Amino acid sequence: MTEQHEERERHAQGFERGTDGPKVIVAGVDGSESSMRAAAYAAGLARRQRALLALVYVQPVMSTGAALGAPVAETTDEIAEELVQQIREASERLKGIFEVRWEFHTFRGDPYNGLVKAADELKADAVVVGASEKAGHRIIGSVAVRLVKAGRWPVTVVP
Repeated sequence: MTEQHEERERHAQGFERGTDGPKVIVAGVDGSESSMRAAAYAAGLARRQRALLALVYVQPVMSTGAALGAPVAETTDEIAEELVQQIREASERLKGIFEVRWEFHTFRGDPYNGLVKAADELKADAVVVGASEKAGHRIIGSVAVRLVKAGRWPVTVVP
């Protein structure tokens, strides 16, 4: 075996981000209209690139005082279950027409750090998120802006 061949073999076994198109596309979903549009856009990218679509819901963690007695964990679990159900239904409707490999993941924490953790753990080649619909984010910065500024992956922000 030549030295060049051995070098190629070592590279083929290791992880290399962004070679020959994305292999994993992470899309942040939270049930909002813009996040669902982002998921649909990411699904199209994943289909065309033959990549895995990793749909990520970040369950917010609130202190017990902030929750005011509301069962926050149960509510966020229900949201995650509803999201998975919506995705499965859409996938079934499009079966045979629009095929894409997908996984659903939940992470806990604030949306920015949760998506960063998800993208790192899933070895994402690209991240797709919906544009923030909250007015306050124009001042303090949205999750999308913070992801773009992190500069760790190509980030697509879907309006």
